[in-house]
Amino acid sequence: MTGYGKAETLLETGKITVEVRSLNGKTADISIKTSMLPKDKEMTVRHKIANELQRGNIDFFVTFEPNAAENAKKINMDLAIEYFQQIEVLAGKIGAHSIQSQNPNDLLATILRMPEVMDAKKQDVITDDNWPVVDACIDEALANINAFRAQEGEILYKDVTEKVANILAYSEQVEQYEKERVDAIREKILSRFAELKADPDQSRLEQEMIFYIEKLDINEEKVRLRQHCRYFLDTITNEMNPGKKLGFIAQEMGREINTTGSKANHTEIQKLVVKMKDELEKIKEQSLNIL
Repeated sequence: MTGYGKAETLLETGKITVEVRSLNGKTADISIKTSMLPKDKEMTVRHKIANELQRGNIDFFVTFEPNAAENAKKINMDLAIEYFQQIEVLAGKIGAHSIQSQNPNDLLATILRMPEVMDAKKQDVITDDNWPVVDACIDEALANINAFRAQEGEILYKDVTEKVANILAYSEQVEQYEKERVDAIREKILSRFAELKADPDQSRLEQEMIFYIEKLDINEEKVRLRQHCRYFLDTITNEMNPGKKLGFIAQEMGREINTTGSKANHTEIQKLVVKMKDELEKIKEQSLNIL
């Protein structure tokens, strides 16, 4: 879900720039970080972003670069004249020389420094008239972030599917240690009886050993793990927005891997389990970035 999209458009008064940034998130958490967007348009934009981007922590920016003429400050003529008249009245009341005898440039400079005489033009940049142009710019920015996501998604797909394939390969390698593991368990039990110098009933001993070995059997875990891996690959390949489901499947994969590790009782199998866990953790991290 990580991505960035940008678009620009020209208005009569200057240039509008729209930027959209997205990070991982379980839902569409949209933050409108601009005061330029008209209030009556904000909900429309939120719905548009949610429909296009689906999920993620999304920041939406609109900036404006005015033309030089639009950026120029404007003299508030009425206010300047009012200040002049008040200064003239004040001069008469305190017995000062007529302000008309003063240097006009000095007087003008004084008036221009008065509060709000020099004021930047204040007007709404985005209006109903130019909204279609701005709306098209927003659509372009969203298209660009989706293109960015798609490009990242191809890389992500390759990486995640390779890691699932690695888990399947490690699971297959467990097979070569199965007989050795069972023989080791059997030998351990028999050696313990030998240490105790016990002479158990052989028939009963065989039954108990079979029962014990069956409790440590990991064949079902291996079968279920392979099924989960195939389901993961099928989901990521064929579903439109598989991110949440992939997270659930990865949890099931983790259960089977953990159970295999707890039952293994074999050094080499434990090493393979560690490798599978390492691959699975990377898959879980990457799955958070999949829609």
